[in-house]
Amino acid sequence: MILEHKDDLKAFREAVRSWTHETAPPERAHEWHRSKGPELVEIQRWWLAECHKVGLAIANWPVEYGGAGLGLAHQIIIADEFARARSPGSDMFVISLNHVPGTLIPHGTEAQKKKYLPAVPAGELWCQGFSEPGAGSDLASLKTRAVRANDSGGDHYVVNGQKIWSTNSMYATQCLLLVRTDPTVKKHHGISYLIMDMNTPGVEVRPIRKSNGASNFGEIFMTDVRIPVENLIGAENNGWMVSQSTLSSERGVLSFDGAERDMIFLVDVYNQARAEGAAWLDDAELRREFITLFAEMQASRQQIRALLREPHEPGVFSMTPSLVKMARTTLNNRIGAFRVRAQGLSSQYGDHSTWRPSMYEFLETFGSTISGGSNEIQRNLISERGLGMPKG
Repeated sequence: MILEHKDDLKAFREAVRSWTHETAPPERAHEWHRSKGPELVEIQRWWLAECHKVGLAIANWPVEYGGAGLGLAHQIIIADEFARARSPGSDMFVISLNHVPGTLIPHGTEAQKKKYLPAVPAGELWCQGFSEPGAGSDLASLKTRAVRANDSGGDHYVVNGQKIWSTNSMYATQCLLLVRTDPTVKKHHGISYLIMDMNTPGVEVRPIRKSNGASNFGEIFMTDVRIPVENLIGAENNGWMVSQSTLSSERGVLSFDGAERDMIFLVDVYNQARAEGAAWLDDAELRREFITLFAEMQASRQQIRALLREPHEPGVFSMTPSLVKMARTTLNNRIGAFRVRAQGLSSQYGDHSTWRPSMYEFLETFGSTISGGSNEIQRNLISERGLGMPKG
């Protein structure tokens, strides 16, 4: 019934809001906000299934691939209402919902699209095998090797190598994998793009334990892993070009969704402080600091709206995504630091019914300044490609 209102944005918003509050009541938000690991995967898989029943899980996908073909205005409404209702979210499935269609729809074969796309809204979790210990900022330096072979097992690639910082790879069943198929040419020209089944013999995932105890990143080790040639996306040795579609799928609505949830979170921090009579509310300097952070959050939201309005032309560099990434991650780090100082000792343990301990969240913010292209790399992109400044 929600999609019946797609031509009336006001009615569409009201329908999304009503359904969201009924399906995932805000008073249950603590159930998913405090969850992590396998428990969070299952909660978000349940939420994804519920969204799919009413056409909201992959609403922006083309109709021919199971989506509703909705535009940007509809996506913004969905993200906005989900954030305001404090719904479970789908960040565990970001690769599945964004990177997979962003890669397969323009570059995959019809067989690949029919095989893999329908499984996404059904809850299949994908990971990404891009970065390596010696190829993070300079991704094109990757060394994971794929050698084509044809024997009694059929036409396939034999893959050996290691990937790192692969988000949720310990829960994934499929992987978007970059490999080197020709080491004799320039580094950007000898890369191919494969789909790897994570249950293939020779694949090992080792979770990386972070400073806050969580393990949402993993290292992927591949030893003589056989991947069918039919799992090649695009042409052999043309994987770098294909990967640009994957990376560009992170742009826009993902940032909008994250920013809206961050804003609602900050509002909840203030409301809970008022309800508890928190001591920091009587400190003029801390109140001033909080209002400054809140104002910067609003500025960040406006910056993201500018990103959404910006035309996205292939081959044209824009500084806005890098500016948004740096602004959001550093702001969230400062908000985390504020909460730890404002709450004092209570920030060290989980005495709140809604969130994990503030110290846990604070430590989490440091990783976001590195993942998705470190802030240092973003500054280089802005200076070199955006402002035309010389390297070095």
